[in-house]
Amino acid sequence: MLKAFSTAATGMSAQQMMVDVTANNLANINTTGFKRSQIDFQDLLYIKMREFGSETSSGVTSPGGLEVGSGVRPASTVKVFTEGELVNTGRSLDIAIAGDGFFQMTMPDGTIKYTRDGSLQLNATGAIVNANGNILAPSITVPTDAVGIEIGKDGSVNVSDSTGAQSVVGTIQLARFANPSGLSSDGNNLLAETPASGTPTVGTAGESGFGSLEGGFLEKSNIQMVSELVNLITAQRAYEVNSRAIKAGDEMLRNAIQIAGF
Repeated sequence: MLKAFSTAATGMSAQQMMVDVTANNLANINTTGFKRSQIDFQDLLYIKMREFGSETSSGVTSPGGLEVGSGVRPASTVKVFTEGELVNTGRSLDIAIAGDGFFQMTMPDGTIKYTRDGSLQLNATGAIVNANGNILAPSITVPTDAVGIEIGKDGSVNVSDSTGAQSVVGTIQLARFANPSGLSSDGNNLLAETPASGTPTVGTAGESGFGSLEGGFLEKSNIQMVSELVNLITAQRAYEVNSRAIKAGDEMLRNAIQIAGF
């Protein structure tokens, strides 16, 4: 009967993690470019009391076997990179990626991290940066006398001066990964390359499978509130059922002890 206790406990622990993942999804429902996570589970080892196809009598084999599982464990969390809704902000440095790709940001230590958050700004020197001041890679600097900025679908940054003259000061490059779900979440809307994600392929927006850029738009999170609430309720009910399994095992063990006269 103690087997039921440990097995049900793994179920309660797994459902608690399911609630944690769902809560994080819901908390980031308004985070620009956020991608929802889903958790995958695996069953644990089985105690094989009788092998499948074992001989039950001379010349007769069993069509089945007898085994009891040990419960469940969380195997991995996977980010779902479906595209979120594009919202028109009218701000020239708000940029959404319509399709595949990530913006590249240079960290203070020189490493590159990746994001779908295109809410960009200019720093004191005119460089294009994110909300934390990390510089867009490759670096693009807008002249201080520029009076207008327009982002092309190919990532070209077009600026105009007070005379109306226009010029291209740089092109925003995008990165792609063979397995974007293998990217590590580092907070601040940033993702980091890992051995699971593979190395990035860098290219021009709108070409070779890269998404195009939409200036004046931002990509919302891909969280569907109704789906997340259903997941939350399902996890809560599964947690309750596993706790009832422990309670049922406890009652059966108590009855056995009483019958034995202990």
